[in-house]
Amino acid sequence: MGAAELGAEPGERASLVQFSSAFCQPCRATRRILAEVAAMVEGVAHIEIDAEKNLDLVRALGIETTPAVLVLDAGGRIVRRAAGMPRKADVIAALGAAV
Repeated sequence: MGAAELGAEPGERASLVQFSSAFCQPCRATRRILAEVAAMVEGVAHIEIDAEKNLDLVRALGIETTPAVLVLDAGGRIVRRAAGMPRKADVIAALGAAV
């Protein structure tokens, strides 16, 4: 997955891609967690995608709930995926598979 699908430049080493919806309370906390982790690890980008405005991508990736998080490696391949609000330690561990 690249910039065209994501709507933003992916990270040099990895990307944390979050699918959110407008009225999703856990999405706000997920945004904060992913932004903190991305700031801690050089070359990692946090990209948030509005699920309601990107239904084709949501369907293509099989996203069923928000928040949903995909961890992409430098080549744009999905190495981990999760539904619901992640724990910070789990996000850091998942990044290990990508970088």
